[in-house]
Amino acid sequence: MGCFFSKKSKRKSPEKEERAPTTTSAETASTGNAVPLGNNSEEAPKQYSWDKREKVDPKDYMLTGLKDVTVGRLPGKLNGQQFVIQECENCNIYVFDHSATITIDDCVNCRIVLGPVKGSVFFRDCKDIKCVVACQQFRTRDCKKMEVFLCCATQPIIESSTGMKFGCFQYYYPELAFHFKDAGLSIFNNNWSNIHDFTPVSGETNWSLMPEDSPVLDFVPAPDPESDFKSVRVSADPARSIVPLTKGGRYKDSEESCLFVFFAGEYTTANARKLIDEATAKGFVLIQTKEVSMRPEDVKRVFQRDADDLTEWITKGPVIALEMNGDGVVEACKNIASEVFSGTKVSAARSRPDPYGFTLRFRRCHIY
Repeated sequence: MGCFFSKKSKRKSPEKEERAPTTTSAETASTGNAVPLGNNSEEAPKQYSWDKREKVDPKDYMLTGLKDVTVGRLPGKLNGQQFVIQECENCNIYVFDHSATITIDDCVNCRIVLGPVKGSVFFRDCKDIKCVVACQQFRTRDCKKMEVFLCCATQPIIESSTGMKFGCFQYYYPELAFHFKDAGLSIFNNNWSNIHDFTPVSGETNWSLMPEDSPVLDFVPAPDPESDFKSVRVSADPARSIVPLTKGGRYKDSEESCLFVFFAGEYTTANARKLIDEATAKGFVLIQTKEVSMRPEDVKRVFQRDADDLTEWITKGPVIALEMNGDGVVEACKNIASEVFSGTKVSAARSRPDPYGFTLRFRRCHIY
């Protein structure tokens, strides 16, 4: 027994010495080698897959509080992650990569390029923004004076926003086609002109379409040759744009339209682009495009008397449908089909002259 403040004895009792763990060795008669036993034989801690994941720094996925600079991300830097841009002023921002979602808050007087976004792009409380955007969903709230060159798979939505102007996406950089694929977006599903205004004001127009000949680089310039993005070869030439340039909801010059459909195959996308080049070179106008999965009832509604011959083809995958417009366009498209696409399954159908005929049937094909 000892005092509360007495020092602990350094000498161990015989019982404790016997119980104390020791490291021993066993000698084998045949070799005389010693095998360590005791504490040294403990197994290393297990490692799980989540322990091996690379640590993510949130700062790598956001731009905050910047002014008068050129910033962004080069290809391969986001790889499908979320991204945030907030409180930037008078900046040129280039995101040359695909991402999951992007939110842009409280930005003023900025020029922005956003590579394909798998989910939503959401602008909030922004003013005087010029941008190029490709996404699944596009939304704005409490924004003023935005000019947007857009590719959007669903109907774009504006809310409590004024002075909004929209044009068709026209942009190219070498990795862009791969980024569209990585983001799960089709270059043929673009609803850029079909805007829904959640908060319309009687007698006022909160949004409008930009002139057809609006040059993208006059709004969002290419990266400065002295910037970190000088290695990215950018073009806004409509002929090089990954997304086809469409007239959208603008007034049609002719009452004659042609629905040209490519059924699924190895070169469907390339063939569709070839048809667009051939038809526009002859002076016809591309109104809209869709990549859709069609049901038998869709085939009957669109192709009517020819439906029975085409039903089996829709089982091979989504079709790519193009609406071309212009006097004589149906006959011209049939000639292109026979001259350029021999051996390829295509179908051309004439539209009705009434405002609800062709367009309604075309848009009611189901998209997946």
